Amino acid sequence: MRPTAFGWIDYDVSVAHDWDRAQVSRFARHLGYRVVWPDEYSLLPVADQARDAGADVVILPGPQHLGPLELNRVMDVADVETVLPRLSFGRWHTIGAVR
Repeated sequence: MRPTAFGWIDYDVSVAHDWDRAQVSRFARHLGYRVVWPDEYSLLPVADQARDAGADVVILPGPQHLGPLELNRVMDVADVETVLPRLSFGRWHTIGAVR
């Protein structure tokens, strides 16, 4: 079973939705992840949706698709990868935490 990636696109930021979706999907496959996408009608924050999906990583087209506070929340539950520019953010780990 492959690990799970949660694909996230902020449609208020994206100027090419289909292109961004294709780039995230291709990048996830390249990294060996199976991609799940959010329910388009969900009002839950990204971090909650990624947790509910059991995601190991959240993949974004670019860093502008998550604000700094939401990035911090997501990093509590998953790693974060961006396609362009290529950036990686490891999830936060609490000292002594058991997963």
